[in-house]
Amino acid sequence: MAEFDEVMRFEVMRFEVLGPLRVRRAERELDLGFPQQRALLGLLMVRAGRPVQVSEIVDVLWASRPPASAPNVVRRYVGALRRLLEPGLPPRAPGRRLSRRTGAYLLDAEPDEIDLLRFRELTLRGRRAVATGRPEVAVRQFVGALGEWRGPVAMGLPASAREHALFRAVEHELVLTTRMAADAALLCGAAGLVLPSLRRAIELEPLDESLHARLVMALAACGLQAEALTAYEEVRRRLAAELRVAPGAELSEAHTRVLRQEVRASAPPAHRPVRTALSAPVKLLARPAQLPPGLTVFAGRSEELGELTALAGAAASSGAPGTILVSGMAGVGKTASVVHWAHEVAHRFPDGQLYVELRGHDAAARPAPEPVEALRGLVGALGAPPRHLPDDLAALTDLYRELLTDRRVLVVLDDAADTEHVRPLLPTAPGCLAVVTSRDRLPGLIASGARPLRLEPPSAADARAALALRVGHRRAAAEPEATEEIIDRCGRLPLALAIVAARAVSRPGFPLAALAAELRAAHGSLDAFAGVGGTADARAAFAASHRSLPPADARLFRLVALHPGPGIAADTAAGLAGLSPDEARPILGRLADAHLVCEDAPGRYTVHTLLRAFAAELAEAAEAAATESLSLPRHSF
Repeated sequence: MAEFDEVMRFEVMRFEVLGPLRVRRAERELDLGFPQQRALLGLLMVRAGRPVQVSEIVDVLWASRPPASAPNVVRRYVGALRRLLEPGLPPRAPGRRLSRRTGAYLLDAEPDEIDLLRFRELTLRGRRAVATGRPEVAVRQFVGALGEWRGPVAMGLPASAREHALFRAVEHELVLTTRMAADAALLCGAAGLVLPSLRRAIELEPLDESLHARLVMALAACGLQAEALTAYEEVRRRLAAELRVAPGAELSEAHTRVLRQEVRASAPPAHRPVRTALSAPVKLLARPAQLPPGLTVFAGRSEELGELTALAGAAASSGAPGTILVSGMAGVGKTASVVHWAHEVAHRFPDGQLYVELRGHDAAARPAPEPVEALRGLVGALGAPPRHLPDDLAALTDLYRELLTDRRVLVVLDDAADTEHVRPLLPTAPGCLAVVTSRDRLPGLIASGARPLRLEPPSAADARAALALRVGHRRAAAEPEATEEIIDRCGRLPLALAIVAARAVSRPGFPLAALAAELRAAHGSLDAFAGVGGTADARAAFAASHRSLPPADARLFRLVALHPGPGIAADTAAGLAGLSPDEARPILGRLADAHLVCEDAPGRYTVHTLLRAFAAELAEAAEAAATESLSLPRHSF
């Protein structure tokens, strides 16, 4: 780029902007005086080639309490960046580098134009070389990738932006690539090439024992045994002082091998990647087909299924691994909809479909599988021999993601409790897609790039079609008024409709009007939606969501749900709970994230009719318990 007299670098993360995105300062001064402008540019580069929703931009630029004018401010910043990236761009022209999509902005760049993209491409090449048993080639690719690493992530940004999950994720990518580089280098006798990167990675993660183990081994492999032992002793003391723990198995074994002088530059280390511990480079030995059966009585949801398909298409066209988050209240039909859709698009994922039941909100309170347990099941389904699988989460995660390299696999992660519940299970290979369902909005997952889809109760037409399919079209058509009343009293909630429909099918001689009368006589009680044949019922489903709430959140939920009227303002909710608006607002936000309340308009909340009934039962139980405690006989001593 000799034609540029002076280059203004975008020091917004660990990477600089290269190639055509450089700006000649002599032609146009790069004025990024506002910290938010620098944060916006950093965000767009981290997500280059993928649309970034305006809501995500606002979240990064204003960590809390964004101004009402935030979308307009973002629009102005985008316009300024467009003119900087394309100085000759006419006013109001859309621009080629920075384009607007529906509710989102996309920075268009090639891998050789942004260091982060180059880093990711070289890392992917290194993974492929490891997978095909070529560690020498892998080392060259990994070292090239790590050569793009120049400074602290998000340097020059406000602290709130630097701490955002999107930029933290870049640090995680660097650490993972450093681990893989060290493993490959130790296998082929090139440990000296990765020592600088190992030391820098340890600055990022000073208590990461796996990094320290690799450093100790690499130093010994380079003939620096005394330095290796010193490095071990330093981390041992730090672990004891800061965490009050002794070194784990991996670090201890590295130390033992150094003491026994078992490490040689050409010898594979004991902690080499799991893939190389197998008898040969692992191929995808199996084409998993783990999707559970779809509902034979699934109906409607055409709009939501179409949106799922559109989100999957957007992820595929980005050339990056995609994640879709489908969230909604208990019983709204998330699993049924996703599984139905997954069967419809399974042909687009010829290398298989994986399914994990995470049980984040299990009605029977069964414990959720640990990430290690879930990963062992996934890599086993992909063909890795179970007897060779480690217990280490990081090693299992690396193996899982390597097994998916160059594959097109659909991964359905059902009922996640939180973001960390699913993060190790997300594929990183382009061509793979993860679809996560959760009762929580999982803002952390969205901040990491997941495309959100909120599932609401179906439309009246879809609810009518679903009920008719279950009880029979003739039967529903013969009693249209009873059908409509059942739908209305079920609040259009698919779980409630399924329970009532099962009762109707089990009593084919009963008119639907009789079932409608039963619901009417229940006066909104959830007894009308008890499970059939031991299956989970509406009350159990709601209780599973309620169990995870902190006491203050649970109390405000009950107060809001019992408030008369179609909705409640945030200030009113705060007054009911004896809280200030500033205290109530984050609690309401968490309840909305958990889909226990719905923020239909800014600062105004509604509660589903069946959740209101659940809250009433909770209040009644609490009152009964209080009355019973007061009426207990006093004992004389």
